[in-house]
Amino acid sequence: MIGKIVGTLVHKHPPQILVDCHGVGYEIDVPMSTFYNLPALGESVALLTHFVVREDAQLLYGFATPAEREAFRQLIKISGVGPRMALSVLSGLSLTELAQAVSSQDAARLTKVPGVGKKTAERLLLELKGKLGPDLNLPNQAGQGSDNQGDIQQALLALGYNDREAAAALKALPAEVGVSEGIKLALRALAK
Repeated sequence: MIGKIVGTLVHKHPPQILVDCHGVGYEIDVPMSTFYNLPALGESVALLTHFVVREDAQLLYGFATPAEREAFRQLIKISGVGPRMALSVLSGLSLTELAQAVSSQDAARLTKVPGVGKKTAERLLLELKGKLGPDLNLPNQAGQGSDNQGDIQQALLALGYNDREAAAALKALPAEVGVSEGIKLALRALAK
């Protein structure tokens, strides 16, 4: 319904801001990643929004990027995750960190977000698998190498090594190593 707001930033009080759009003030809740990148008061701001209508309230959530908004929409589709918790997840983790946590099935990383317990973290990991990353146009900082690193890490975890051991083995690998060769090298390093 309301997909974008462009106006003057009038007030900032985390996580809520007030944007004056031609005389109408919109109260918008934003994740901290968006909040930290807002301009100074009195300057123009443009936010993509998601409008939530409930029986007792009409709420507007704002995002700096389309990827943030899409991640928010994926989160609120999950049973037991409302807009407040979705905002908390996006405030506690960057999109890249969230995508990495989901791809590596790292529930411990999600439980560090306030309000996310172990069961909720496991549900998030299950429901978000395959829905974050390329679909959200997230930057892949290290190119194909990071995909290979993730595959190698998953293989090591599947073989029974813990996160610490897998991470130590990954650090010793060349940056652009292939998956099968990387697994062999990592196993050799772990065997020593």
